[in-house]
Amino acid sequence: MLGSSASHKLLERPRMIQKSTLGALLLLPSFAYAATVLPSPPELDNKSYVLMDYETGQILAAKNENEKLAPASMTKMMTSFIIEQKLLKGELTENEQVRMNESAWCRGSSTESCMYVPLNGTATVLEMLRGIIIQSGNDASKAVAEHVAGNEGTFAHMMNQEAKRIGMVNTHFMNSTGMPAEGHYSTAKDMAVLAQHIIKESSKYYPIYSEKEFTFNGIKQGNRNALLYTDPSVDGLKTGHTEEAGYCLTTSSKRGPMRLISVIFGTPSMNERAGQTRTLLAWGFANFETANVQPANQVLAKAKVWFGKSNDVQIGLAENFNVTMPKGQADKIKTQIVVQPKLNAPLAKGQVVGKLVASLDGKVIAEKPLVALKPVEESGFFARMIDHIKMFFSNLF
Repeated sequence: MLGSSASHKLLERPRMIQKSTLGALLLLPSFAYAATVLPSPPELDNKSYVLMDYETGQILAAKNENEKLAPASMTKMMTSFIIEQKLLKGELTENEQVRMNESAWCRGSSTESCMYVPLNGTATVLEMLRGIIIQSGNDASKAVAEHVAGNEGTFAHMMNQEAKRIGMVNTHFMNSTGMPAEGHYSTAKDMAVLAQHIIKESSKYYPIYSEKEFTFNGIKQGNRNALLYTDPSVDGLKTGHTEEAGYCLTTSSKRGPMRLISVIFGTPSMNERAGQTRTLLAWGFANFETANVQPANQVLAKAKVWFGKSNDVQIGLAENFNVTMPKGQADKIKTQIVVQPKLNAPLAKGQVVGKLVASLDGKVIAEKPLVALKPVEESGFFARMIDHIKMFFSNLF
């Protein structure tokens, strides 16, 4: 991890240091507060759970978070995410018609949830998306999978590719619905990562996850996420249930500037999955807060630039730097600037040139990329020759 090895010495801002290598500029995934005493997370009767801070991806509480389990209909979060991304890229259109083939058609058995699109009938992509998210329609999931990829098996391959891209390292999908299948599994942590990407990358379509009902073909069905009806801070995401999986729920809740994601696998009942989620969220909001470490687009320092029309570049953050931590600790955060060595022109505006590191109680808790706030053009030939000479002598000392 960044800043974890002995060679990665950090100096408090406003001083800067340069490093020979710049690791992955990502926020660290978990907390370690030696000097902070937190109440223990609640004891919950389930197979696995995770409570994640949305902004940073930090895990606030967890049990068996990497255990591979059947995700049931929470699988459909990946199905809907792929559809949303294809809509945003223009590879699908909202009014595009999707046919309900016999291979996808739902006969209305009590063992599966359905949107009830008639055999050989059609629905638009946007209607199918609502049927997947709100009604948890297996028929809609399979129909869209066939529409996008030709068959469900090929679509499952696409799901696995997307899972790998976003960092779901312990997940493998065999179908688009979450119906039981050998080799079909995920984890609480991976589902939280997926929820995080849906909220951020599919923001145009994310409000659908909070819709309480959807009517199609004259059949009105309610969203199975009970917390949508009782907690106004909850705005998604997806339930799941099979005999193998038990009752599962991925939820997001936003209160003030802070958004939490909870994932619960394997509770014994619908009431339990809602109650346990409510308890977990309450514990998170009671004990943690989100603090703004540094706003975006402010000049934090100037860094030396070689071979440029300007000898230095203003550096800052492209995005606000927020960190979630135990309440009452925000004033103890310290920050350090780390800049790549020997920045060479040309530099584009927004180009990553370093990182801002936040620490608490002497431990690195989060970091954010530093970028060039203005471009630096390359200088002329003779000016570059002079810089080459200067660089040569600077390397001698």
